[in-house]
Amino acid sequence: MTLKELTKKYSPIELSEEVLSRLETVGVRLQEENKKYNLTALTADEDVALLHFADCLGLVRAVDFTGKTVVDVGCGGGFPSLVIGAAVPEAEVHALDSTAKKLRFVEETAEIAGIDGISILCGRAEELVKDRRESYDIAVSRGVSRLNMLAELCLPYVKVGGIFAAMKGATGEAEAAEAEKGIARLGGRLKAIIPTPVPRGEDHCVIIIEKLRPTPVEYPRQYNKIKAKPL
Repeated sequence: MTLKELTKKYSPIELSEEVLSRLETVGVRLQEENKKYNLTALTADEDVALLHFADCLGLVRAVDFTGKTVVDVGCGGGFPSLVIGAAVPEAEVHALDSTAKKLRFVEETAEIAGIDGISILCGRAEELVKDRRESYDIAVSRGVSRLNMLAELCLPYVKVGGIFAAMKGATGEAEAAEAEKGIARLGGRLKAIIPTPVPRGEDHCVIIIEKLRPTPVEYPRQYNKIKAKPL
């Protein structure tokens, strides 16, 4: 089966031909450019369809991104940014990462694939937030760190009334319990844990945290302090 056919087969949501074509372009470019940019260990068609596209489309199924401003904290090679942008063109997605060459890949790939709603932010999350505090409807992140650290990096970006959606694997429920007190200190509350199983893979989930009140100005701390003493 082709990459497009595999993407259609494994997708947890119905995809138009236009969206499938955008994702196919993303996947082909990922395979072609991976060695240059050191983006992923997963480049076989089935791995791309399952562990990049189907996984991120589970997030799209769990969260309504239509018309929303979104920041993808630690976007790496563009997942979930590129998938959200391809599947939900009405979203305004800001792909944030500290590695310029990965952001260059995201920006160039979005342009080639005809994904218009993506822009890039280069820098560390705890520093860039100074100019973007509480300015997004939704923050997302995939596989950056444990939730008790990740929440401190992401929740300050979210408007009161918005959400932080963390993509997690089999440890999701344990991480949510571990992070609950820190999330409350940051102005959030655990709302839901939504299973997003990937066919032939381990159990995945999306942890939804709602922003109830402004995050205290002392957060986020520098990453070395977050890592040394998570909330």
